[in-house]
Amino acid sequence: MDRLFDGVLRFKRHEYERHEARFRGLGRRQNPHTLFIGCADSRIVPNLITSTLPGELFTVRNIANIVPPYRLTGEYVSTTSAVEYALGVLKIENIVVCGHSNCGGCGALWDEETLREAPHTRRWLELAARARERVLAHARGRPLPEGERALLTERYNVLEQLRHLLTYPGVKERFRARSLKVFGWHYEIDSGEVSAYDPGEKAFVKIG
Repeated sequence: MDRLFDGVLRFKRHEYERHEARFRGLGRRQNPHTLFIGCADSRIVPNLITSTLPGELFTVRNIANIVPPYRLTGEYVSTTSAVEYALGVLKIENIVVCGHSNCGGCGALWDEETLREAPHTRRWLELAARARERVLAHARGRPLPEGERALLTERYNVLEQLRHLLTYPGVKERFRARSLKVFGWHYEIDSGEVSAYDPGEKAFVKIG
């Protein structure tokens, strides 16, 4: 914990002072332009990846960057309510669903033993199960190298979550009206490369 307390002090002395005017302006309101839906993995830092400042991204993070399909429910739904709030209240202009390399959630789709002691996580990952099915269909019965299988699973999962995202009435309407842009990304942790899904090419293409 000492490391965290020291970090708070360094932030106040350096980063806050450097952007003090911005922080003061953000003190009473936010106006982000993008909803960033990413994985809760400790190696994923949305503002670092996108070189954005506080106030630019409205961020949702959960295991395997999942977007549950839209439904009316009396349950407490974190990701669903965040999407709803971003659209209806914040009026964001873009949505990014960002997967990443070496994703533990996607990897667990292939190893049920990993989640033997995590029943809620296992249940949550049912929302990514179709990615596994698509990898199996792609393989057509042939064994895939572990790295290729992992990459395909992570990227198919991004596409599956985009499909779920478009079940949200506000997303579907604004996307069709071209007043909302929706992106699927895949981030390679070890290289820093980010690839974006190109619907025309039906492939992930490196940004830059």
